[in-house]
Amino acid sequence: MKHIELKGCVREAGNKAVVKAIRKEGNVPCNIYGLGMENVLFTVSAKDLKTITHTPNSYIIDLELNDGKKFFAVLHEIQYHPVTDEALHVDFLAVCESKPVAIDVPVIVTGHSEGVKLGGKLLVSSRKLHISAMMDKLPDVLEVDSTHLMIGKQIVAGDLNFDGVTILSPKATIICSVRPTRATQQAKNEK
Repeated sequence: MKHIELKGCVREAGNKAVVKAIRKEGNVPCNIYGLGMENVLFTVSAKDLKTITHTPNSYIIDLELNDGKKFFAVLHEIQYHPVTDEALHVDFLAVCESKPVAIDVPVIVTGHSEGVKLGGKLLVSSRKLHISAMMDKLPDVLEVDSTHLMIGKQIVAGDLNFDGVTILSPKATIICSVRPTRATQQAKNEK
C-alpha cells in the first residue's frame, strides 16, 4: 500500500476557544492513539489533510511531529462541519509492521461480464471493503473480475479471496451484480 507523509505540530489539550483558534489558523486538531501508547494531540494543516480525505484511495500515513516523533498511522475517524464540510477533528490509529492493519481499501470491478453482453446492466454496490493484512501485504486496490457474471447473479465479499488478506466486511456484502433491463425482460417474454 502507498505511504503518504503528513507533518504535524504537537499541541496541548485546550478548551473550545483554543480549538477554535487552531481552526481559524487553517489547521485541524488531531489525535493519534493505539498500540498501547498515550494519546498524542497535534494539529495538521487543513490543506495537507485534504490529500488524504479528498481521494478514494487509502494510505498508510507516515506522521512526523515537530517534536521529532514519527508514527505509522491510518485514518480512523473524521468529524466534519455539518454545513461547510470542513474537517473539524481527525483521529488517527497508530499501526506497526509486526501486527495486522485493518483498513478500508477501494474495490475496482474489471472485465466485461457475460450478463452485460446479453443486455443486462452492471451495478457496483460497494466501492470499498474493510480488510486486514500485514502492512507489507496491504493492496492499494482490490480487483474483482466480473467477466463470468450472468444476468441475475452477484459477487459478494464472501466470494473473494486475496493472498495474505482477510476481508472483515460482512460476507453478504454485495460487491457487484448484473440486473436484467426492460429490453432483456421483453426479449424473454417474447420467446
